[in-house]
This record gives sequence, C-alpha cells and structure tokens, in this order.
Amino acid sequence: MTADPRWLPRFEGELVQLGLEPARARHLAEETSQQASEFGASPTELFGPAHLYARHLVAALSAPEDPAPQAHATPELARGRVLLSLERVGKRHRRTTVFADVDLTVRAGEVAAVVGANGCGKSTLLRICAGLVKPTTGTVRRTARVGYVPQEGGTAGWLTPAEHFALFGAAARMAPRRARSTGEHLARRLAWRPDRARCAQHLSGGTRQKLNLVLGELHAPDLLLLDEPYQGFDQGTYVDFWQQVRAWRDSGRGVVVVTHLLHDLRHVDQVLDLSAAAPDPETTRAGAGRGPGRRA
Repeated sequence: MTADPRWLPRFEGELVQLGLEPARARHLAEETSQQASEFGASPTELFGPAHLYARHLVAALSAPEDPAPQAHATPELARGRVLLSLERVGKRHRRTTVFADVDLTVRAGEVAAVVGANGCGKSTLLRICAGLVKPTTGTVRRTARVGYVPQEGGTAGWLTPAEHFALFGAAARMAPRRARSTGEHLARRLAWRPDRARCAQHLSGGTRQKLNLVLGELHAPDLLLLDEPYQGFDQGTYVDFWQQVRAWRDSGRGVVVVTHLLHDLRHVDQVLDLSAAAPDPETTRAGAGRGPGRRA
C-alpha cells in the first residue's frame, strides 16, 4: 500500500480544530492508523481526505449514546422545515382500495413511525413517499434529498460492499474513493467492517440489511425512509440502529420508519396507524373504488 505520511498529522490537527482535546485527537489518530493497517490499506485509500473523515468522526462522537427519555421529544419550536407532506393520499389496486385519506407531515428533526396490520399497505405507502409509486389520490410533497431503504432487495448479489458504495456514490456525483471511505465509516456505526472480497450474495440477511442502510445514508439525505430496516439484526445491532436514528434526528434529518414492533414507538415523535385509513370492507366488495377512510 502507498501511505501518505501527511494524512495522520492532518487528521489529528483537524480533530483539534474541531474542538477535541489534543490527547483525544492523538488517540483517535492512532486508532485510525491501526484500522487502516487491519484492512491492508493506507488511511487515504480507506477513509478519503483527512479533513472530511475528521468531520464525519466528530459528528459521530457528538451523537448522544443514550439520551434520557424526556430528550426524545423535540420541542415544536425547535423543529425545522417540512421534509415530507402527504395530503389525503390514497392507493387503489384495480377495484380494491388499499388505504385512503392519509395525512402525514414530517419536519426536520422528527421521527415518524408507520404501523398497522399486515396487508394494510405500509410498504406501498413508503414507496409512495419515496416517489417510486404514484398515489391514486392526494398530494405528496418531499424534499429533493431522500434516502430509501427497502425491506427486501436493494443490493446486487455479484457486487462487493465497496463496489456498491462506489456505484451508489456515482449516482450522487461522489468520487469513488470518497464514496468507499464514507461507506466504510457509516458501516462502522453499525458495528460492521465490510469484507472487501465478499459479494453481497454471500452476506447474511442482517449484514445485507446493514449494507442497505449504509447505501440509504451514503449521499447524506435530508429525509430517510426505512421499511423495517432491522430485519436479521442481533440485539446489539438493533440497539445501535436506534442510536443512529436518534443521531439522525439530532442532526436535523427527518426519518420515517415502518415497524410492527410496538416497543419501537418509544423512539419516535409521531405514529401513523395505517389501519385507520383502511376502507370499509362492504364498500370495497361493492366495487365503489374508495372506502370512507379516516385521516391518520
């Protein structure tokens, strides 16, 4: 590997400029050098420009590890601009109404959960939010920078994680080296060190879902749409995931997460019960096309 002798001093100096104590900055520089050695790469190859990686690291260190329950709710006045707005949104498949009259507003610094019975259209609603599916009725407004993490799929089995990072980064106009280093950094937040030689088809289901999460965040979106993103996670990674959700909220991002686990709801600011937007069964069987619906 080709090492840049100036990378570590620049990295350490940038950490100090960003407010870390010199001893702490030196320790982190030593850890970073060790991580690069374990991967058999130079810090430049693995992490990208020193000043950018320093900013990523300081942002991660600034996220609260376990905020008190009362800190979970963001005061209304502190919440930012609207990132997602659904007004009377409905979806029909042929003559069957899946849901109707759904209203939802998500602002910067908010986490919203979408819950409901199986088959009520939670995944369909999230795809509508992402712009992948058109609603039958209603209006959808969203910010331009959106990250979408599907419940299944989303990766190419024959590509390695690093190749995924470069491919998805190219779509966001990121240089390949920067995309790979950013992906490696985000993966470590989920306690995952991608194997450079292993293709996605040989990863476990939980690890593929970690890859999906990293790809959804790679381009630093303002709004993250997550469809039961923790499938296959062990307990430790599940806890890491919700810590990351809090970090996204604290950084001013908006998050919408589909979940069927009721104990997840203590982590969120608002809940949309999609079952409340289900049509009247008798009306649907009669072929009226649209059930009465209720605002959720």
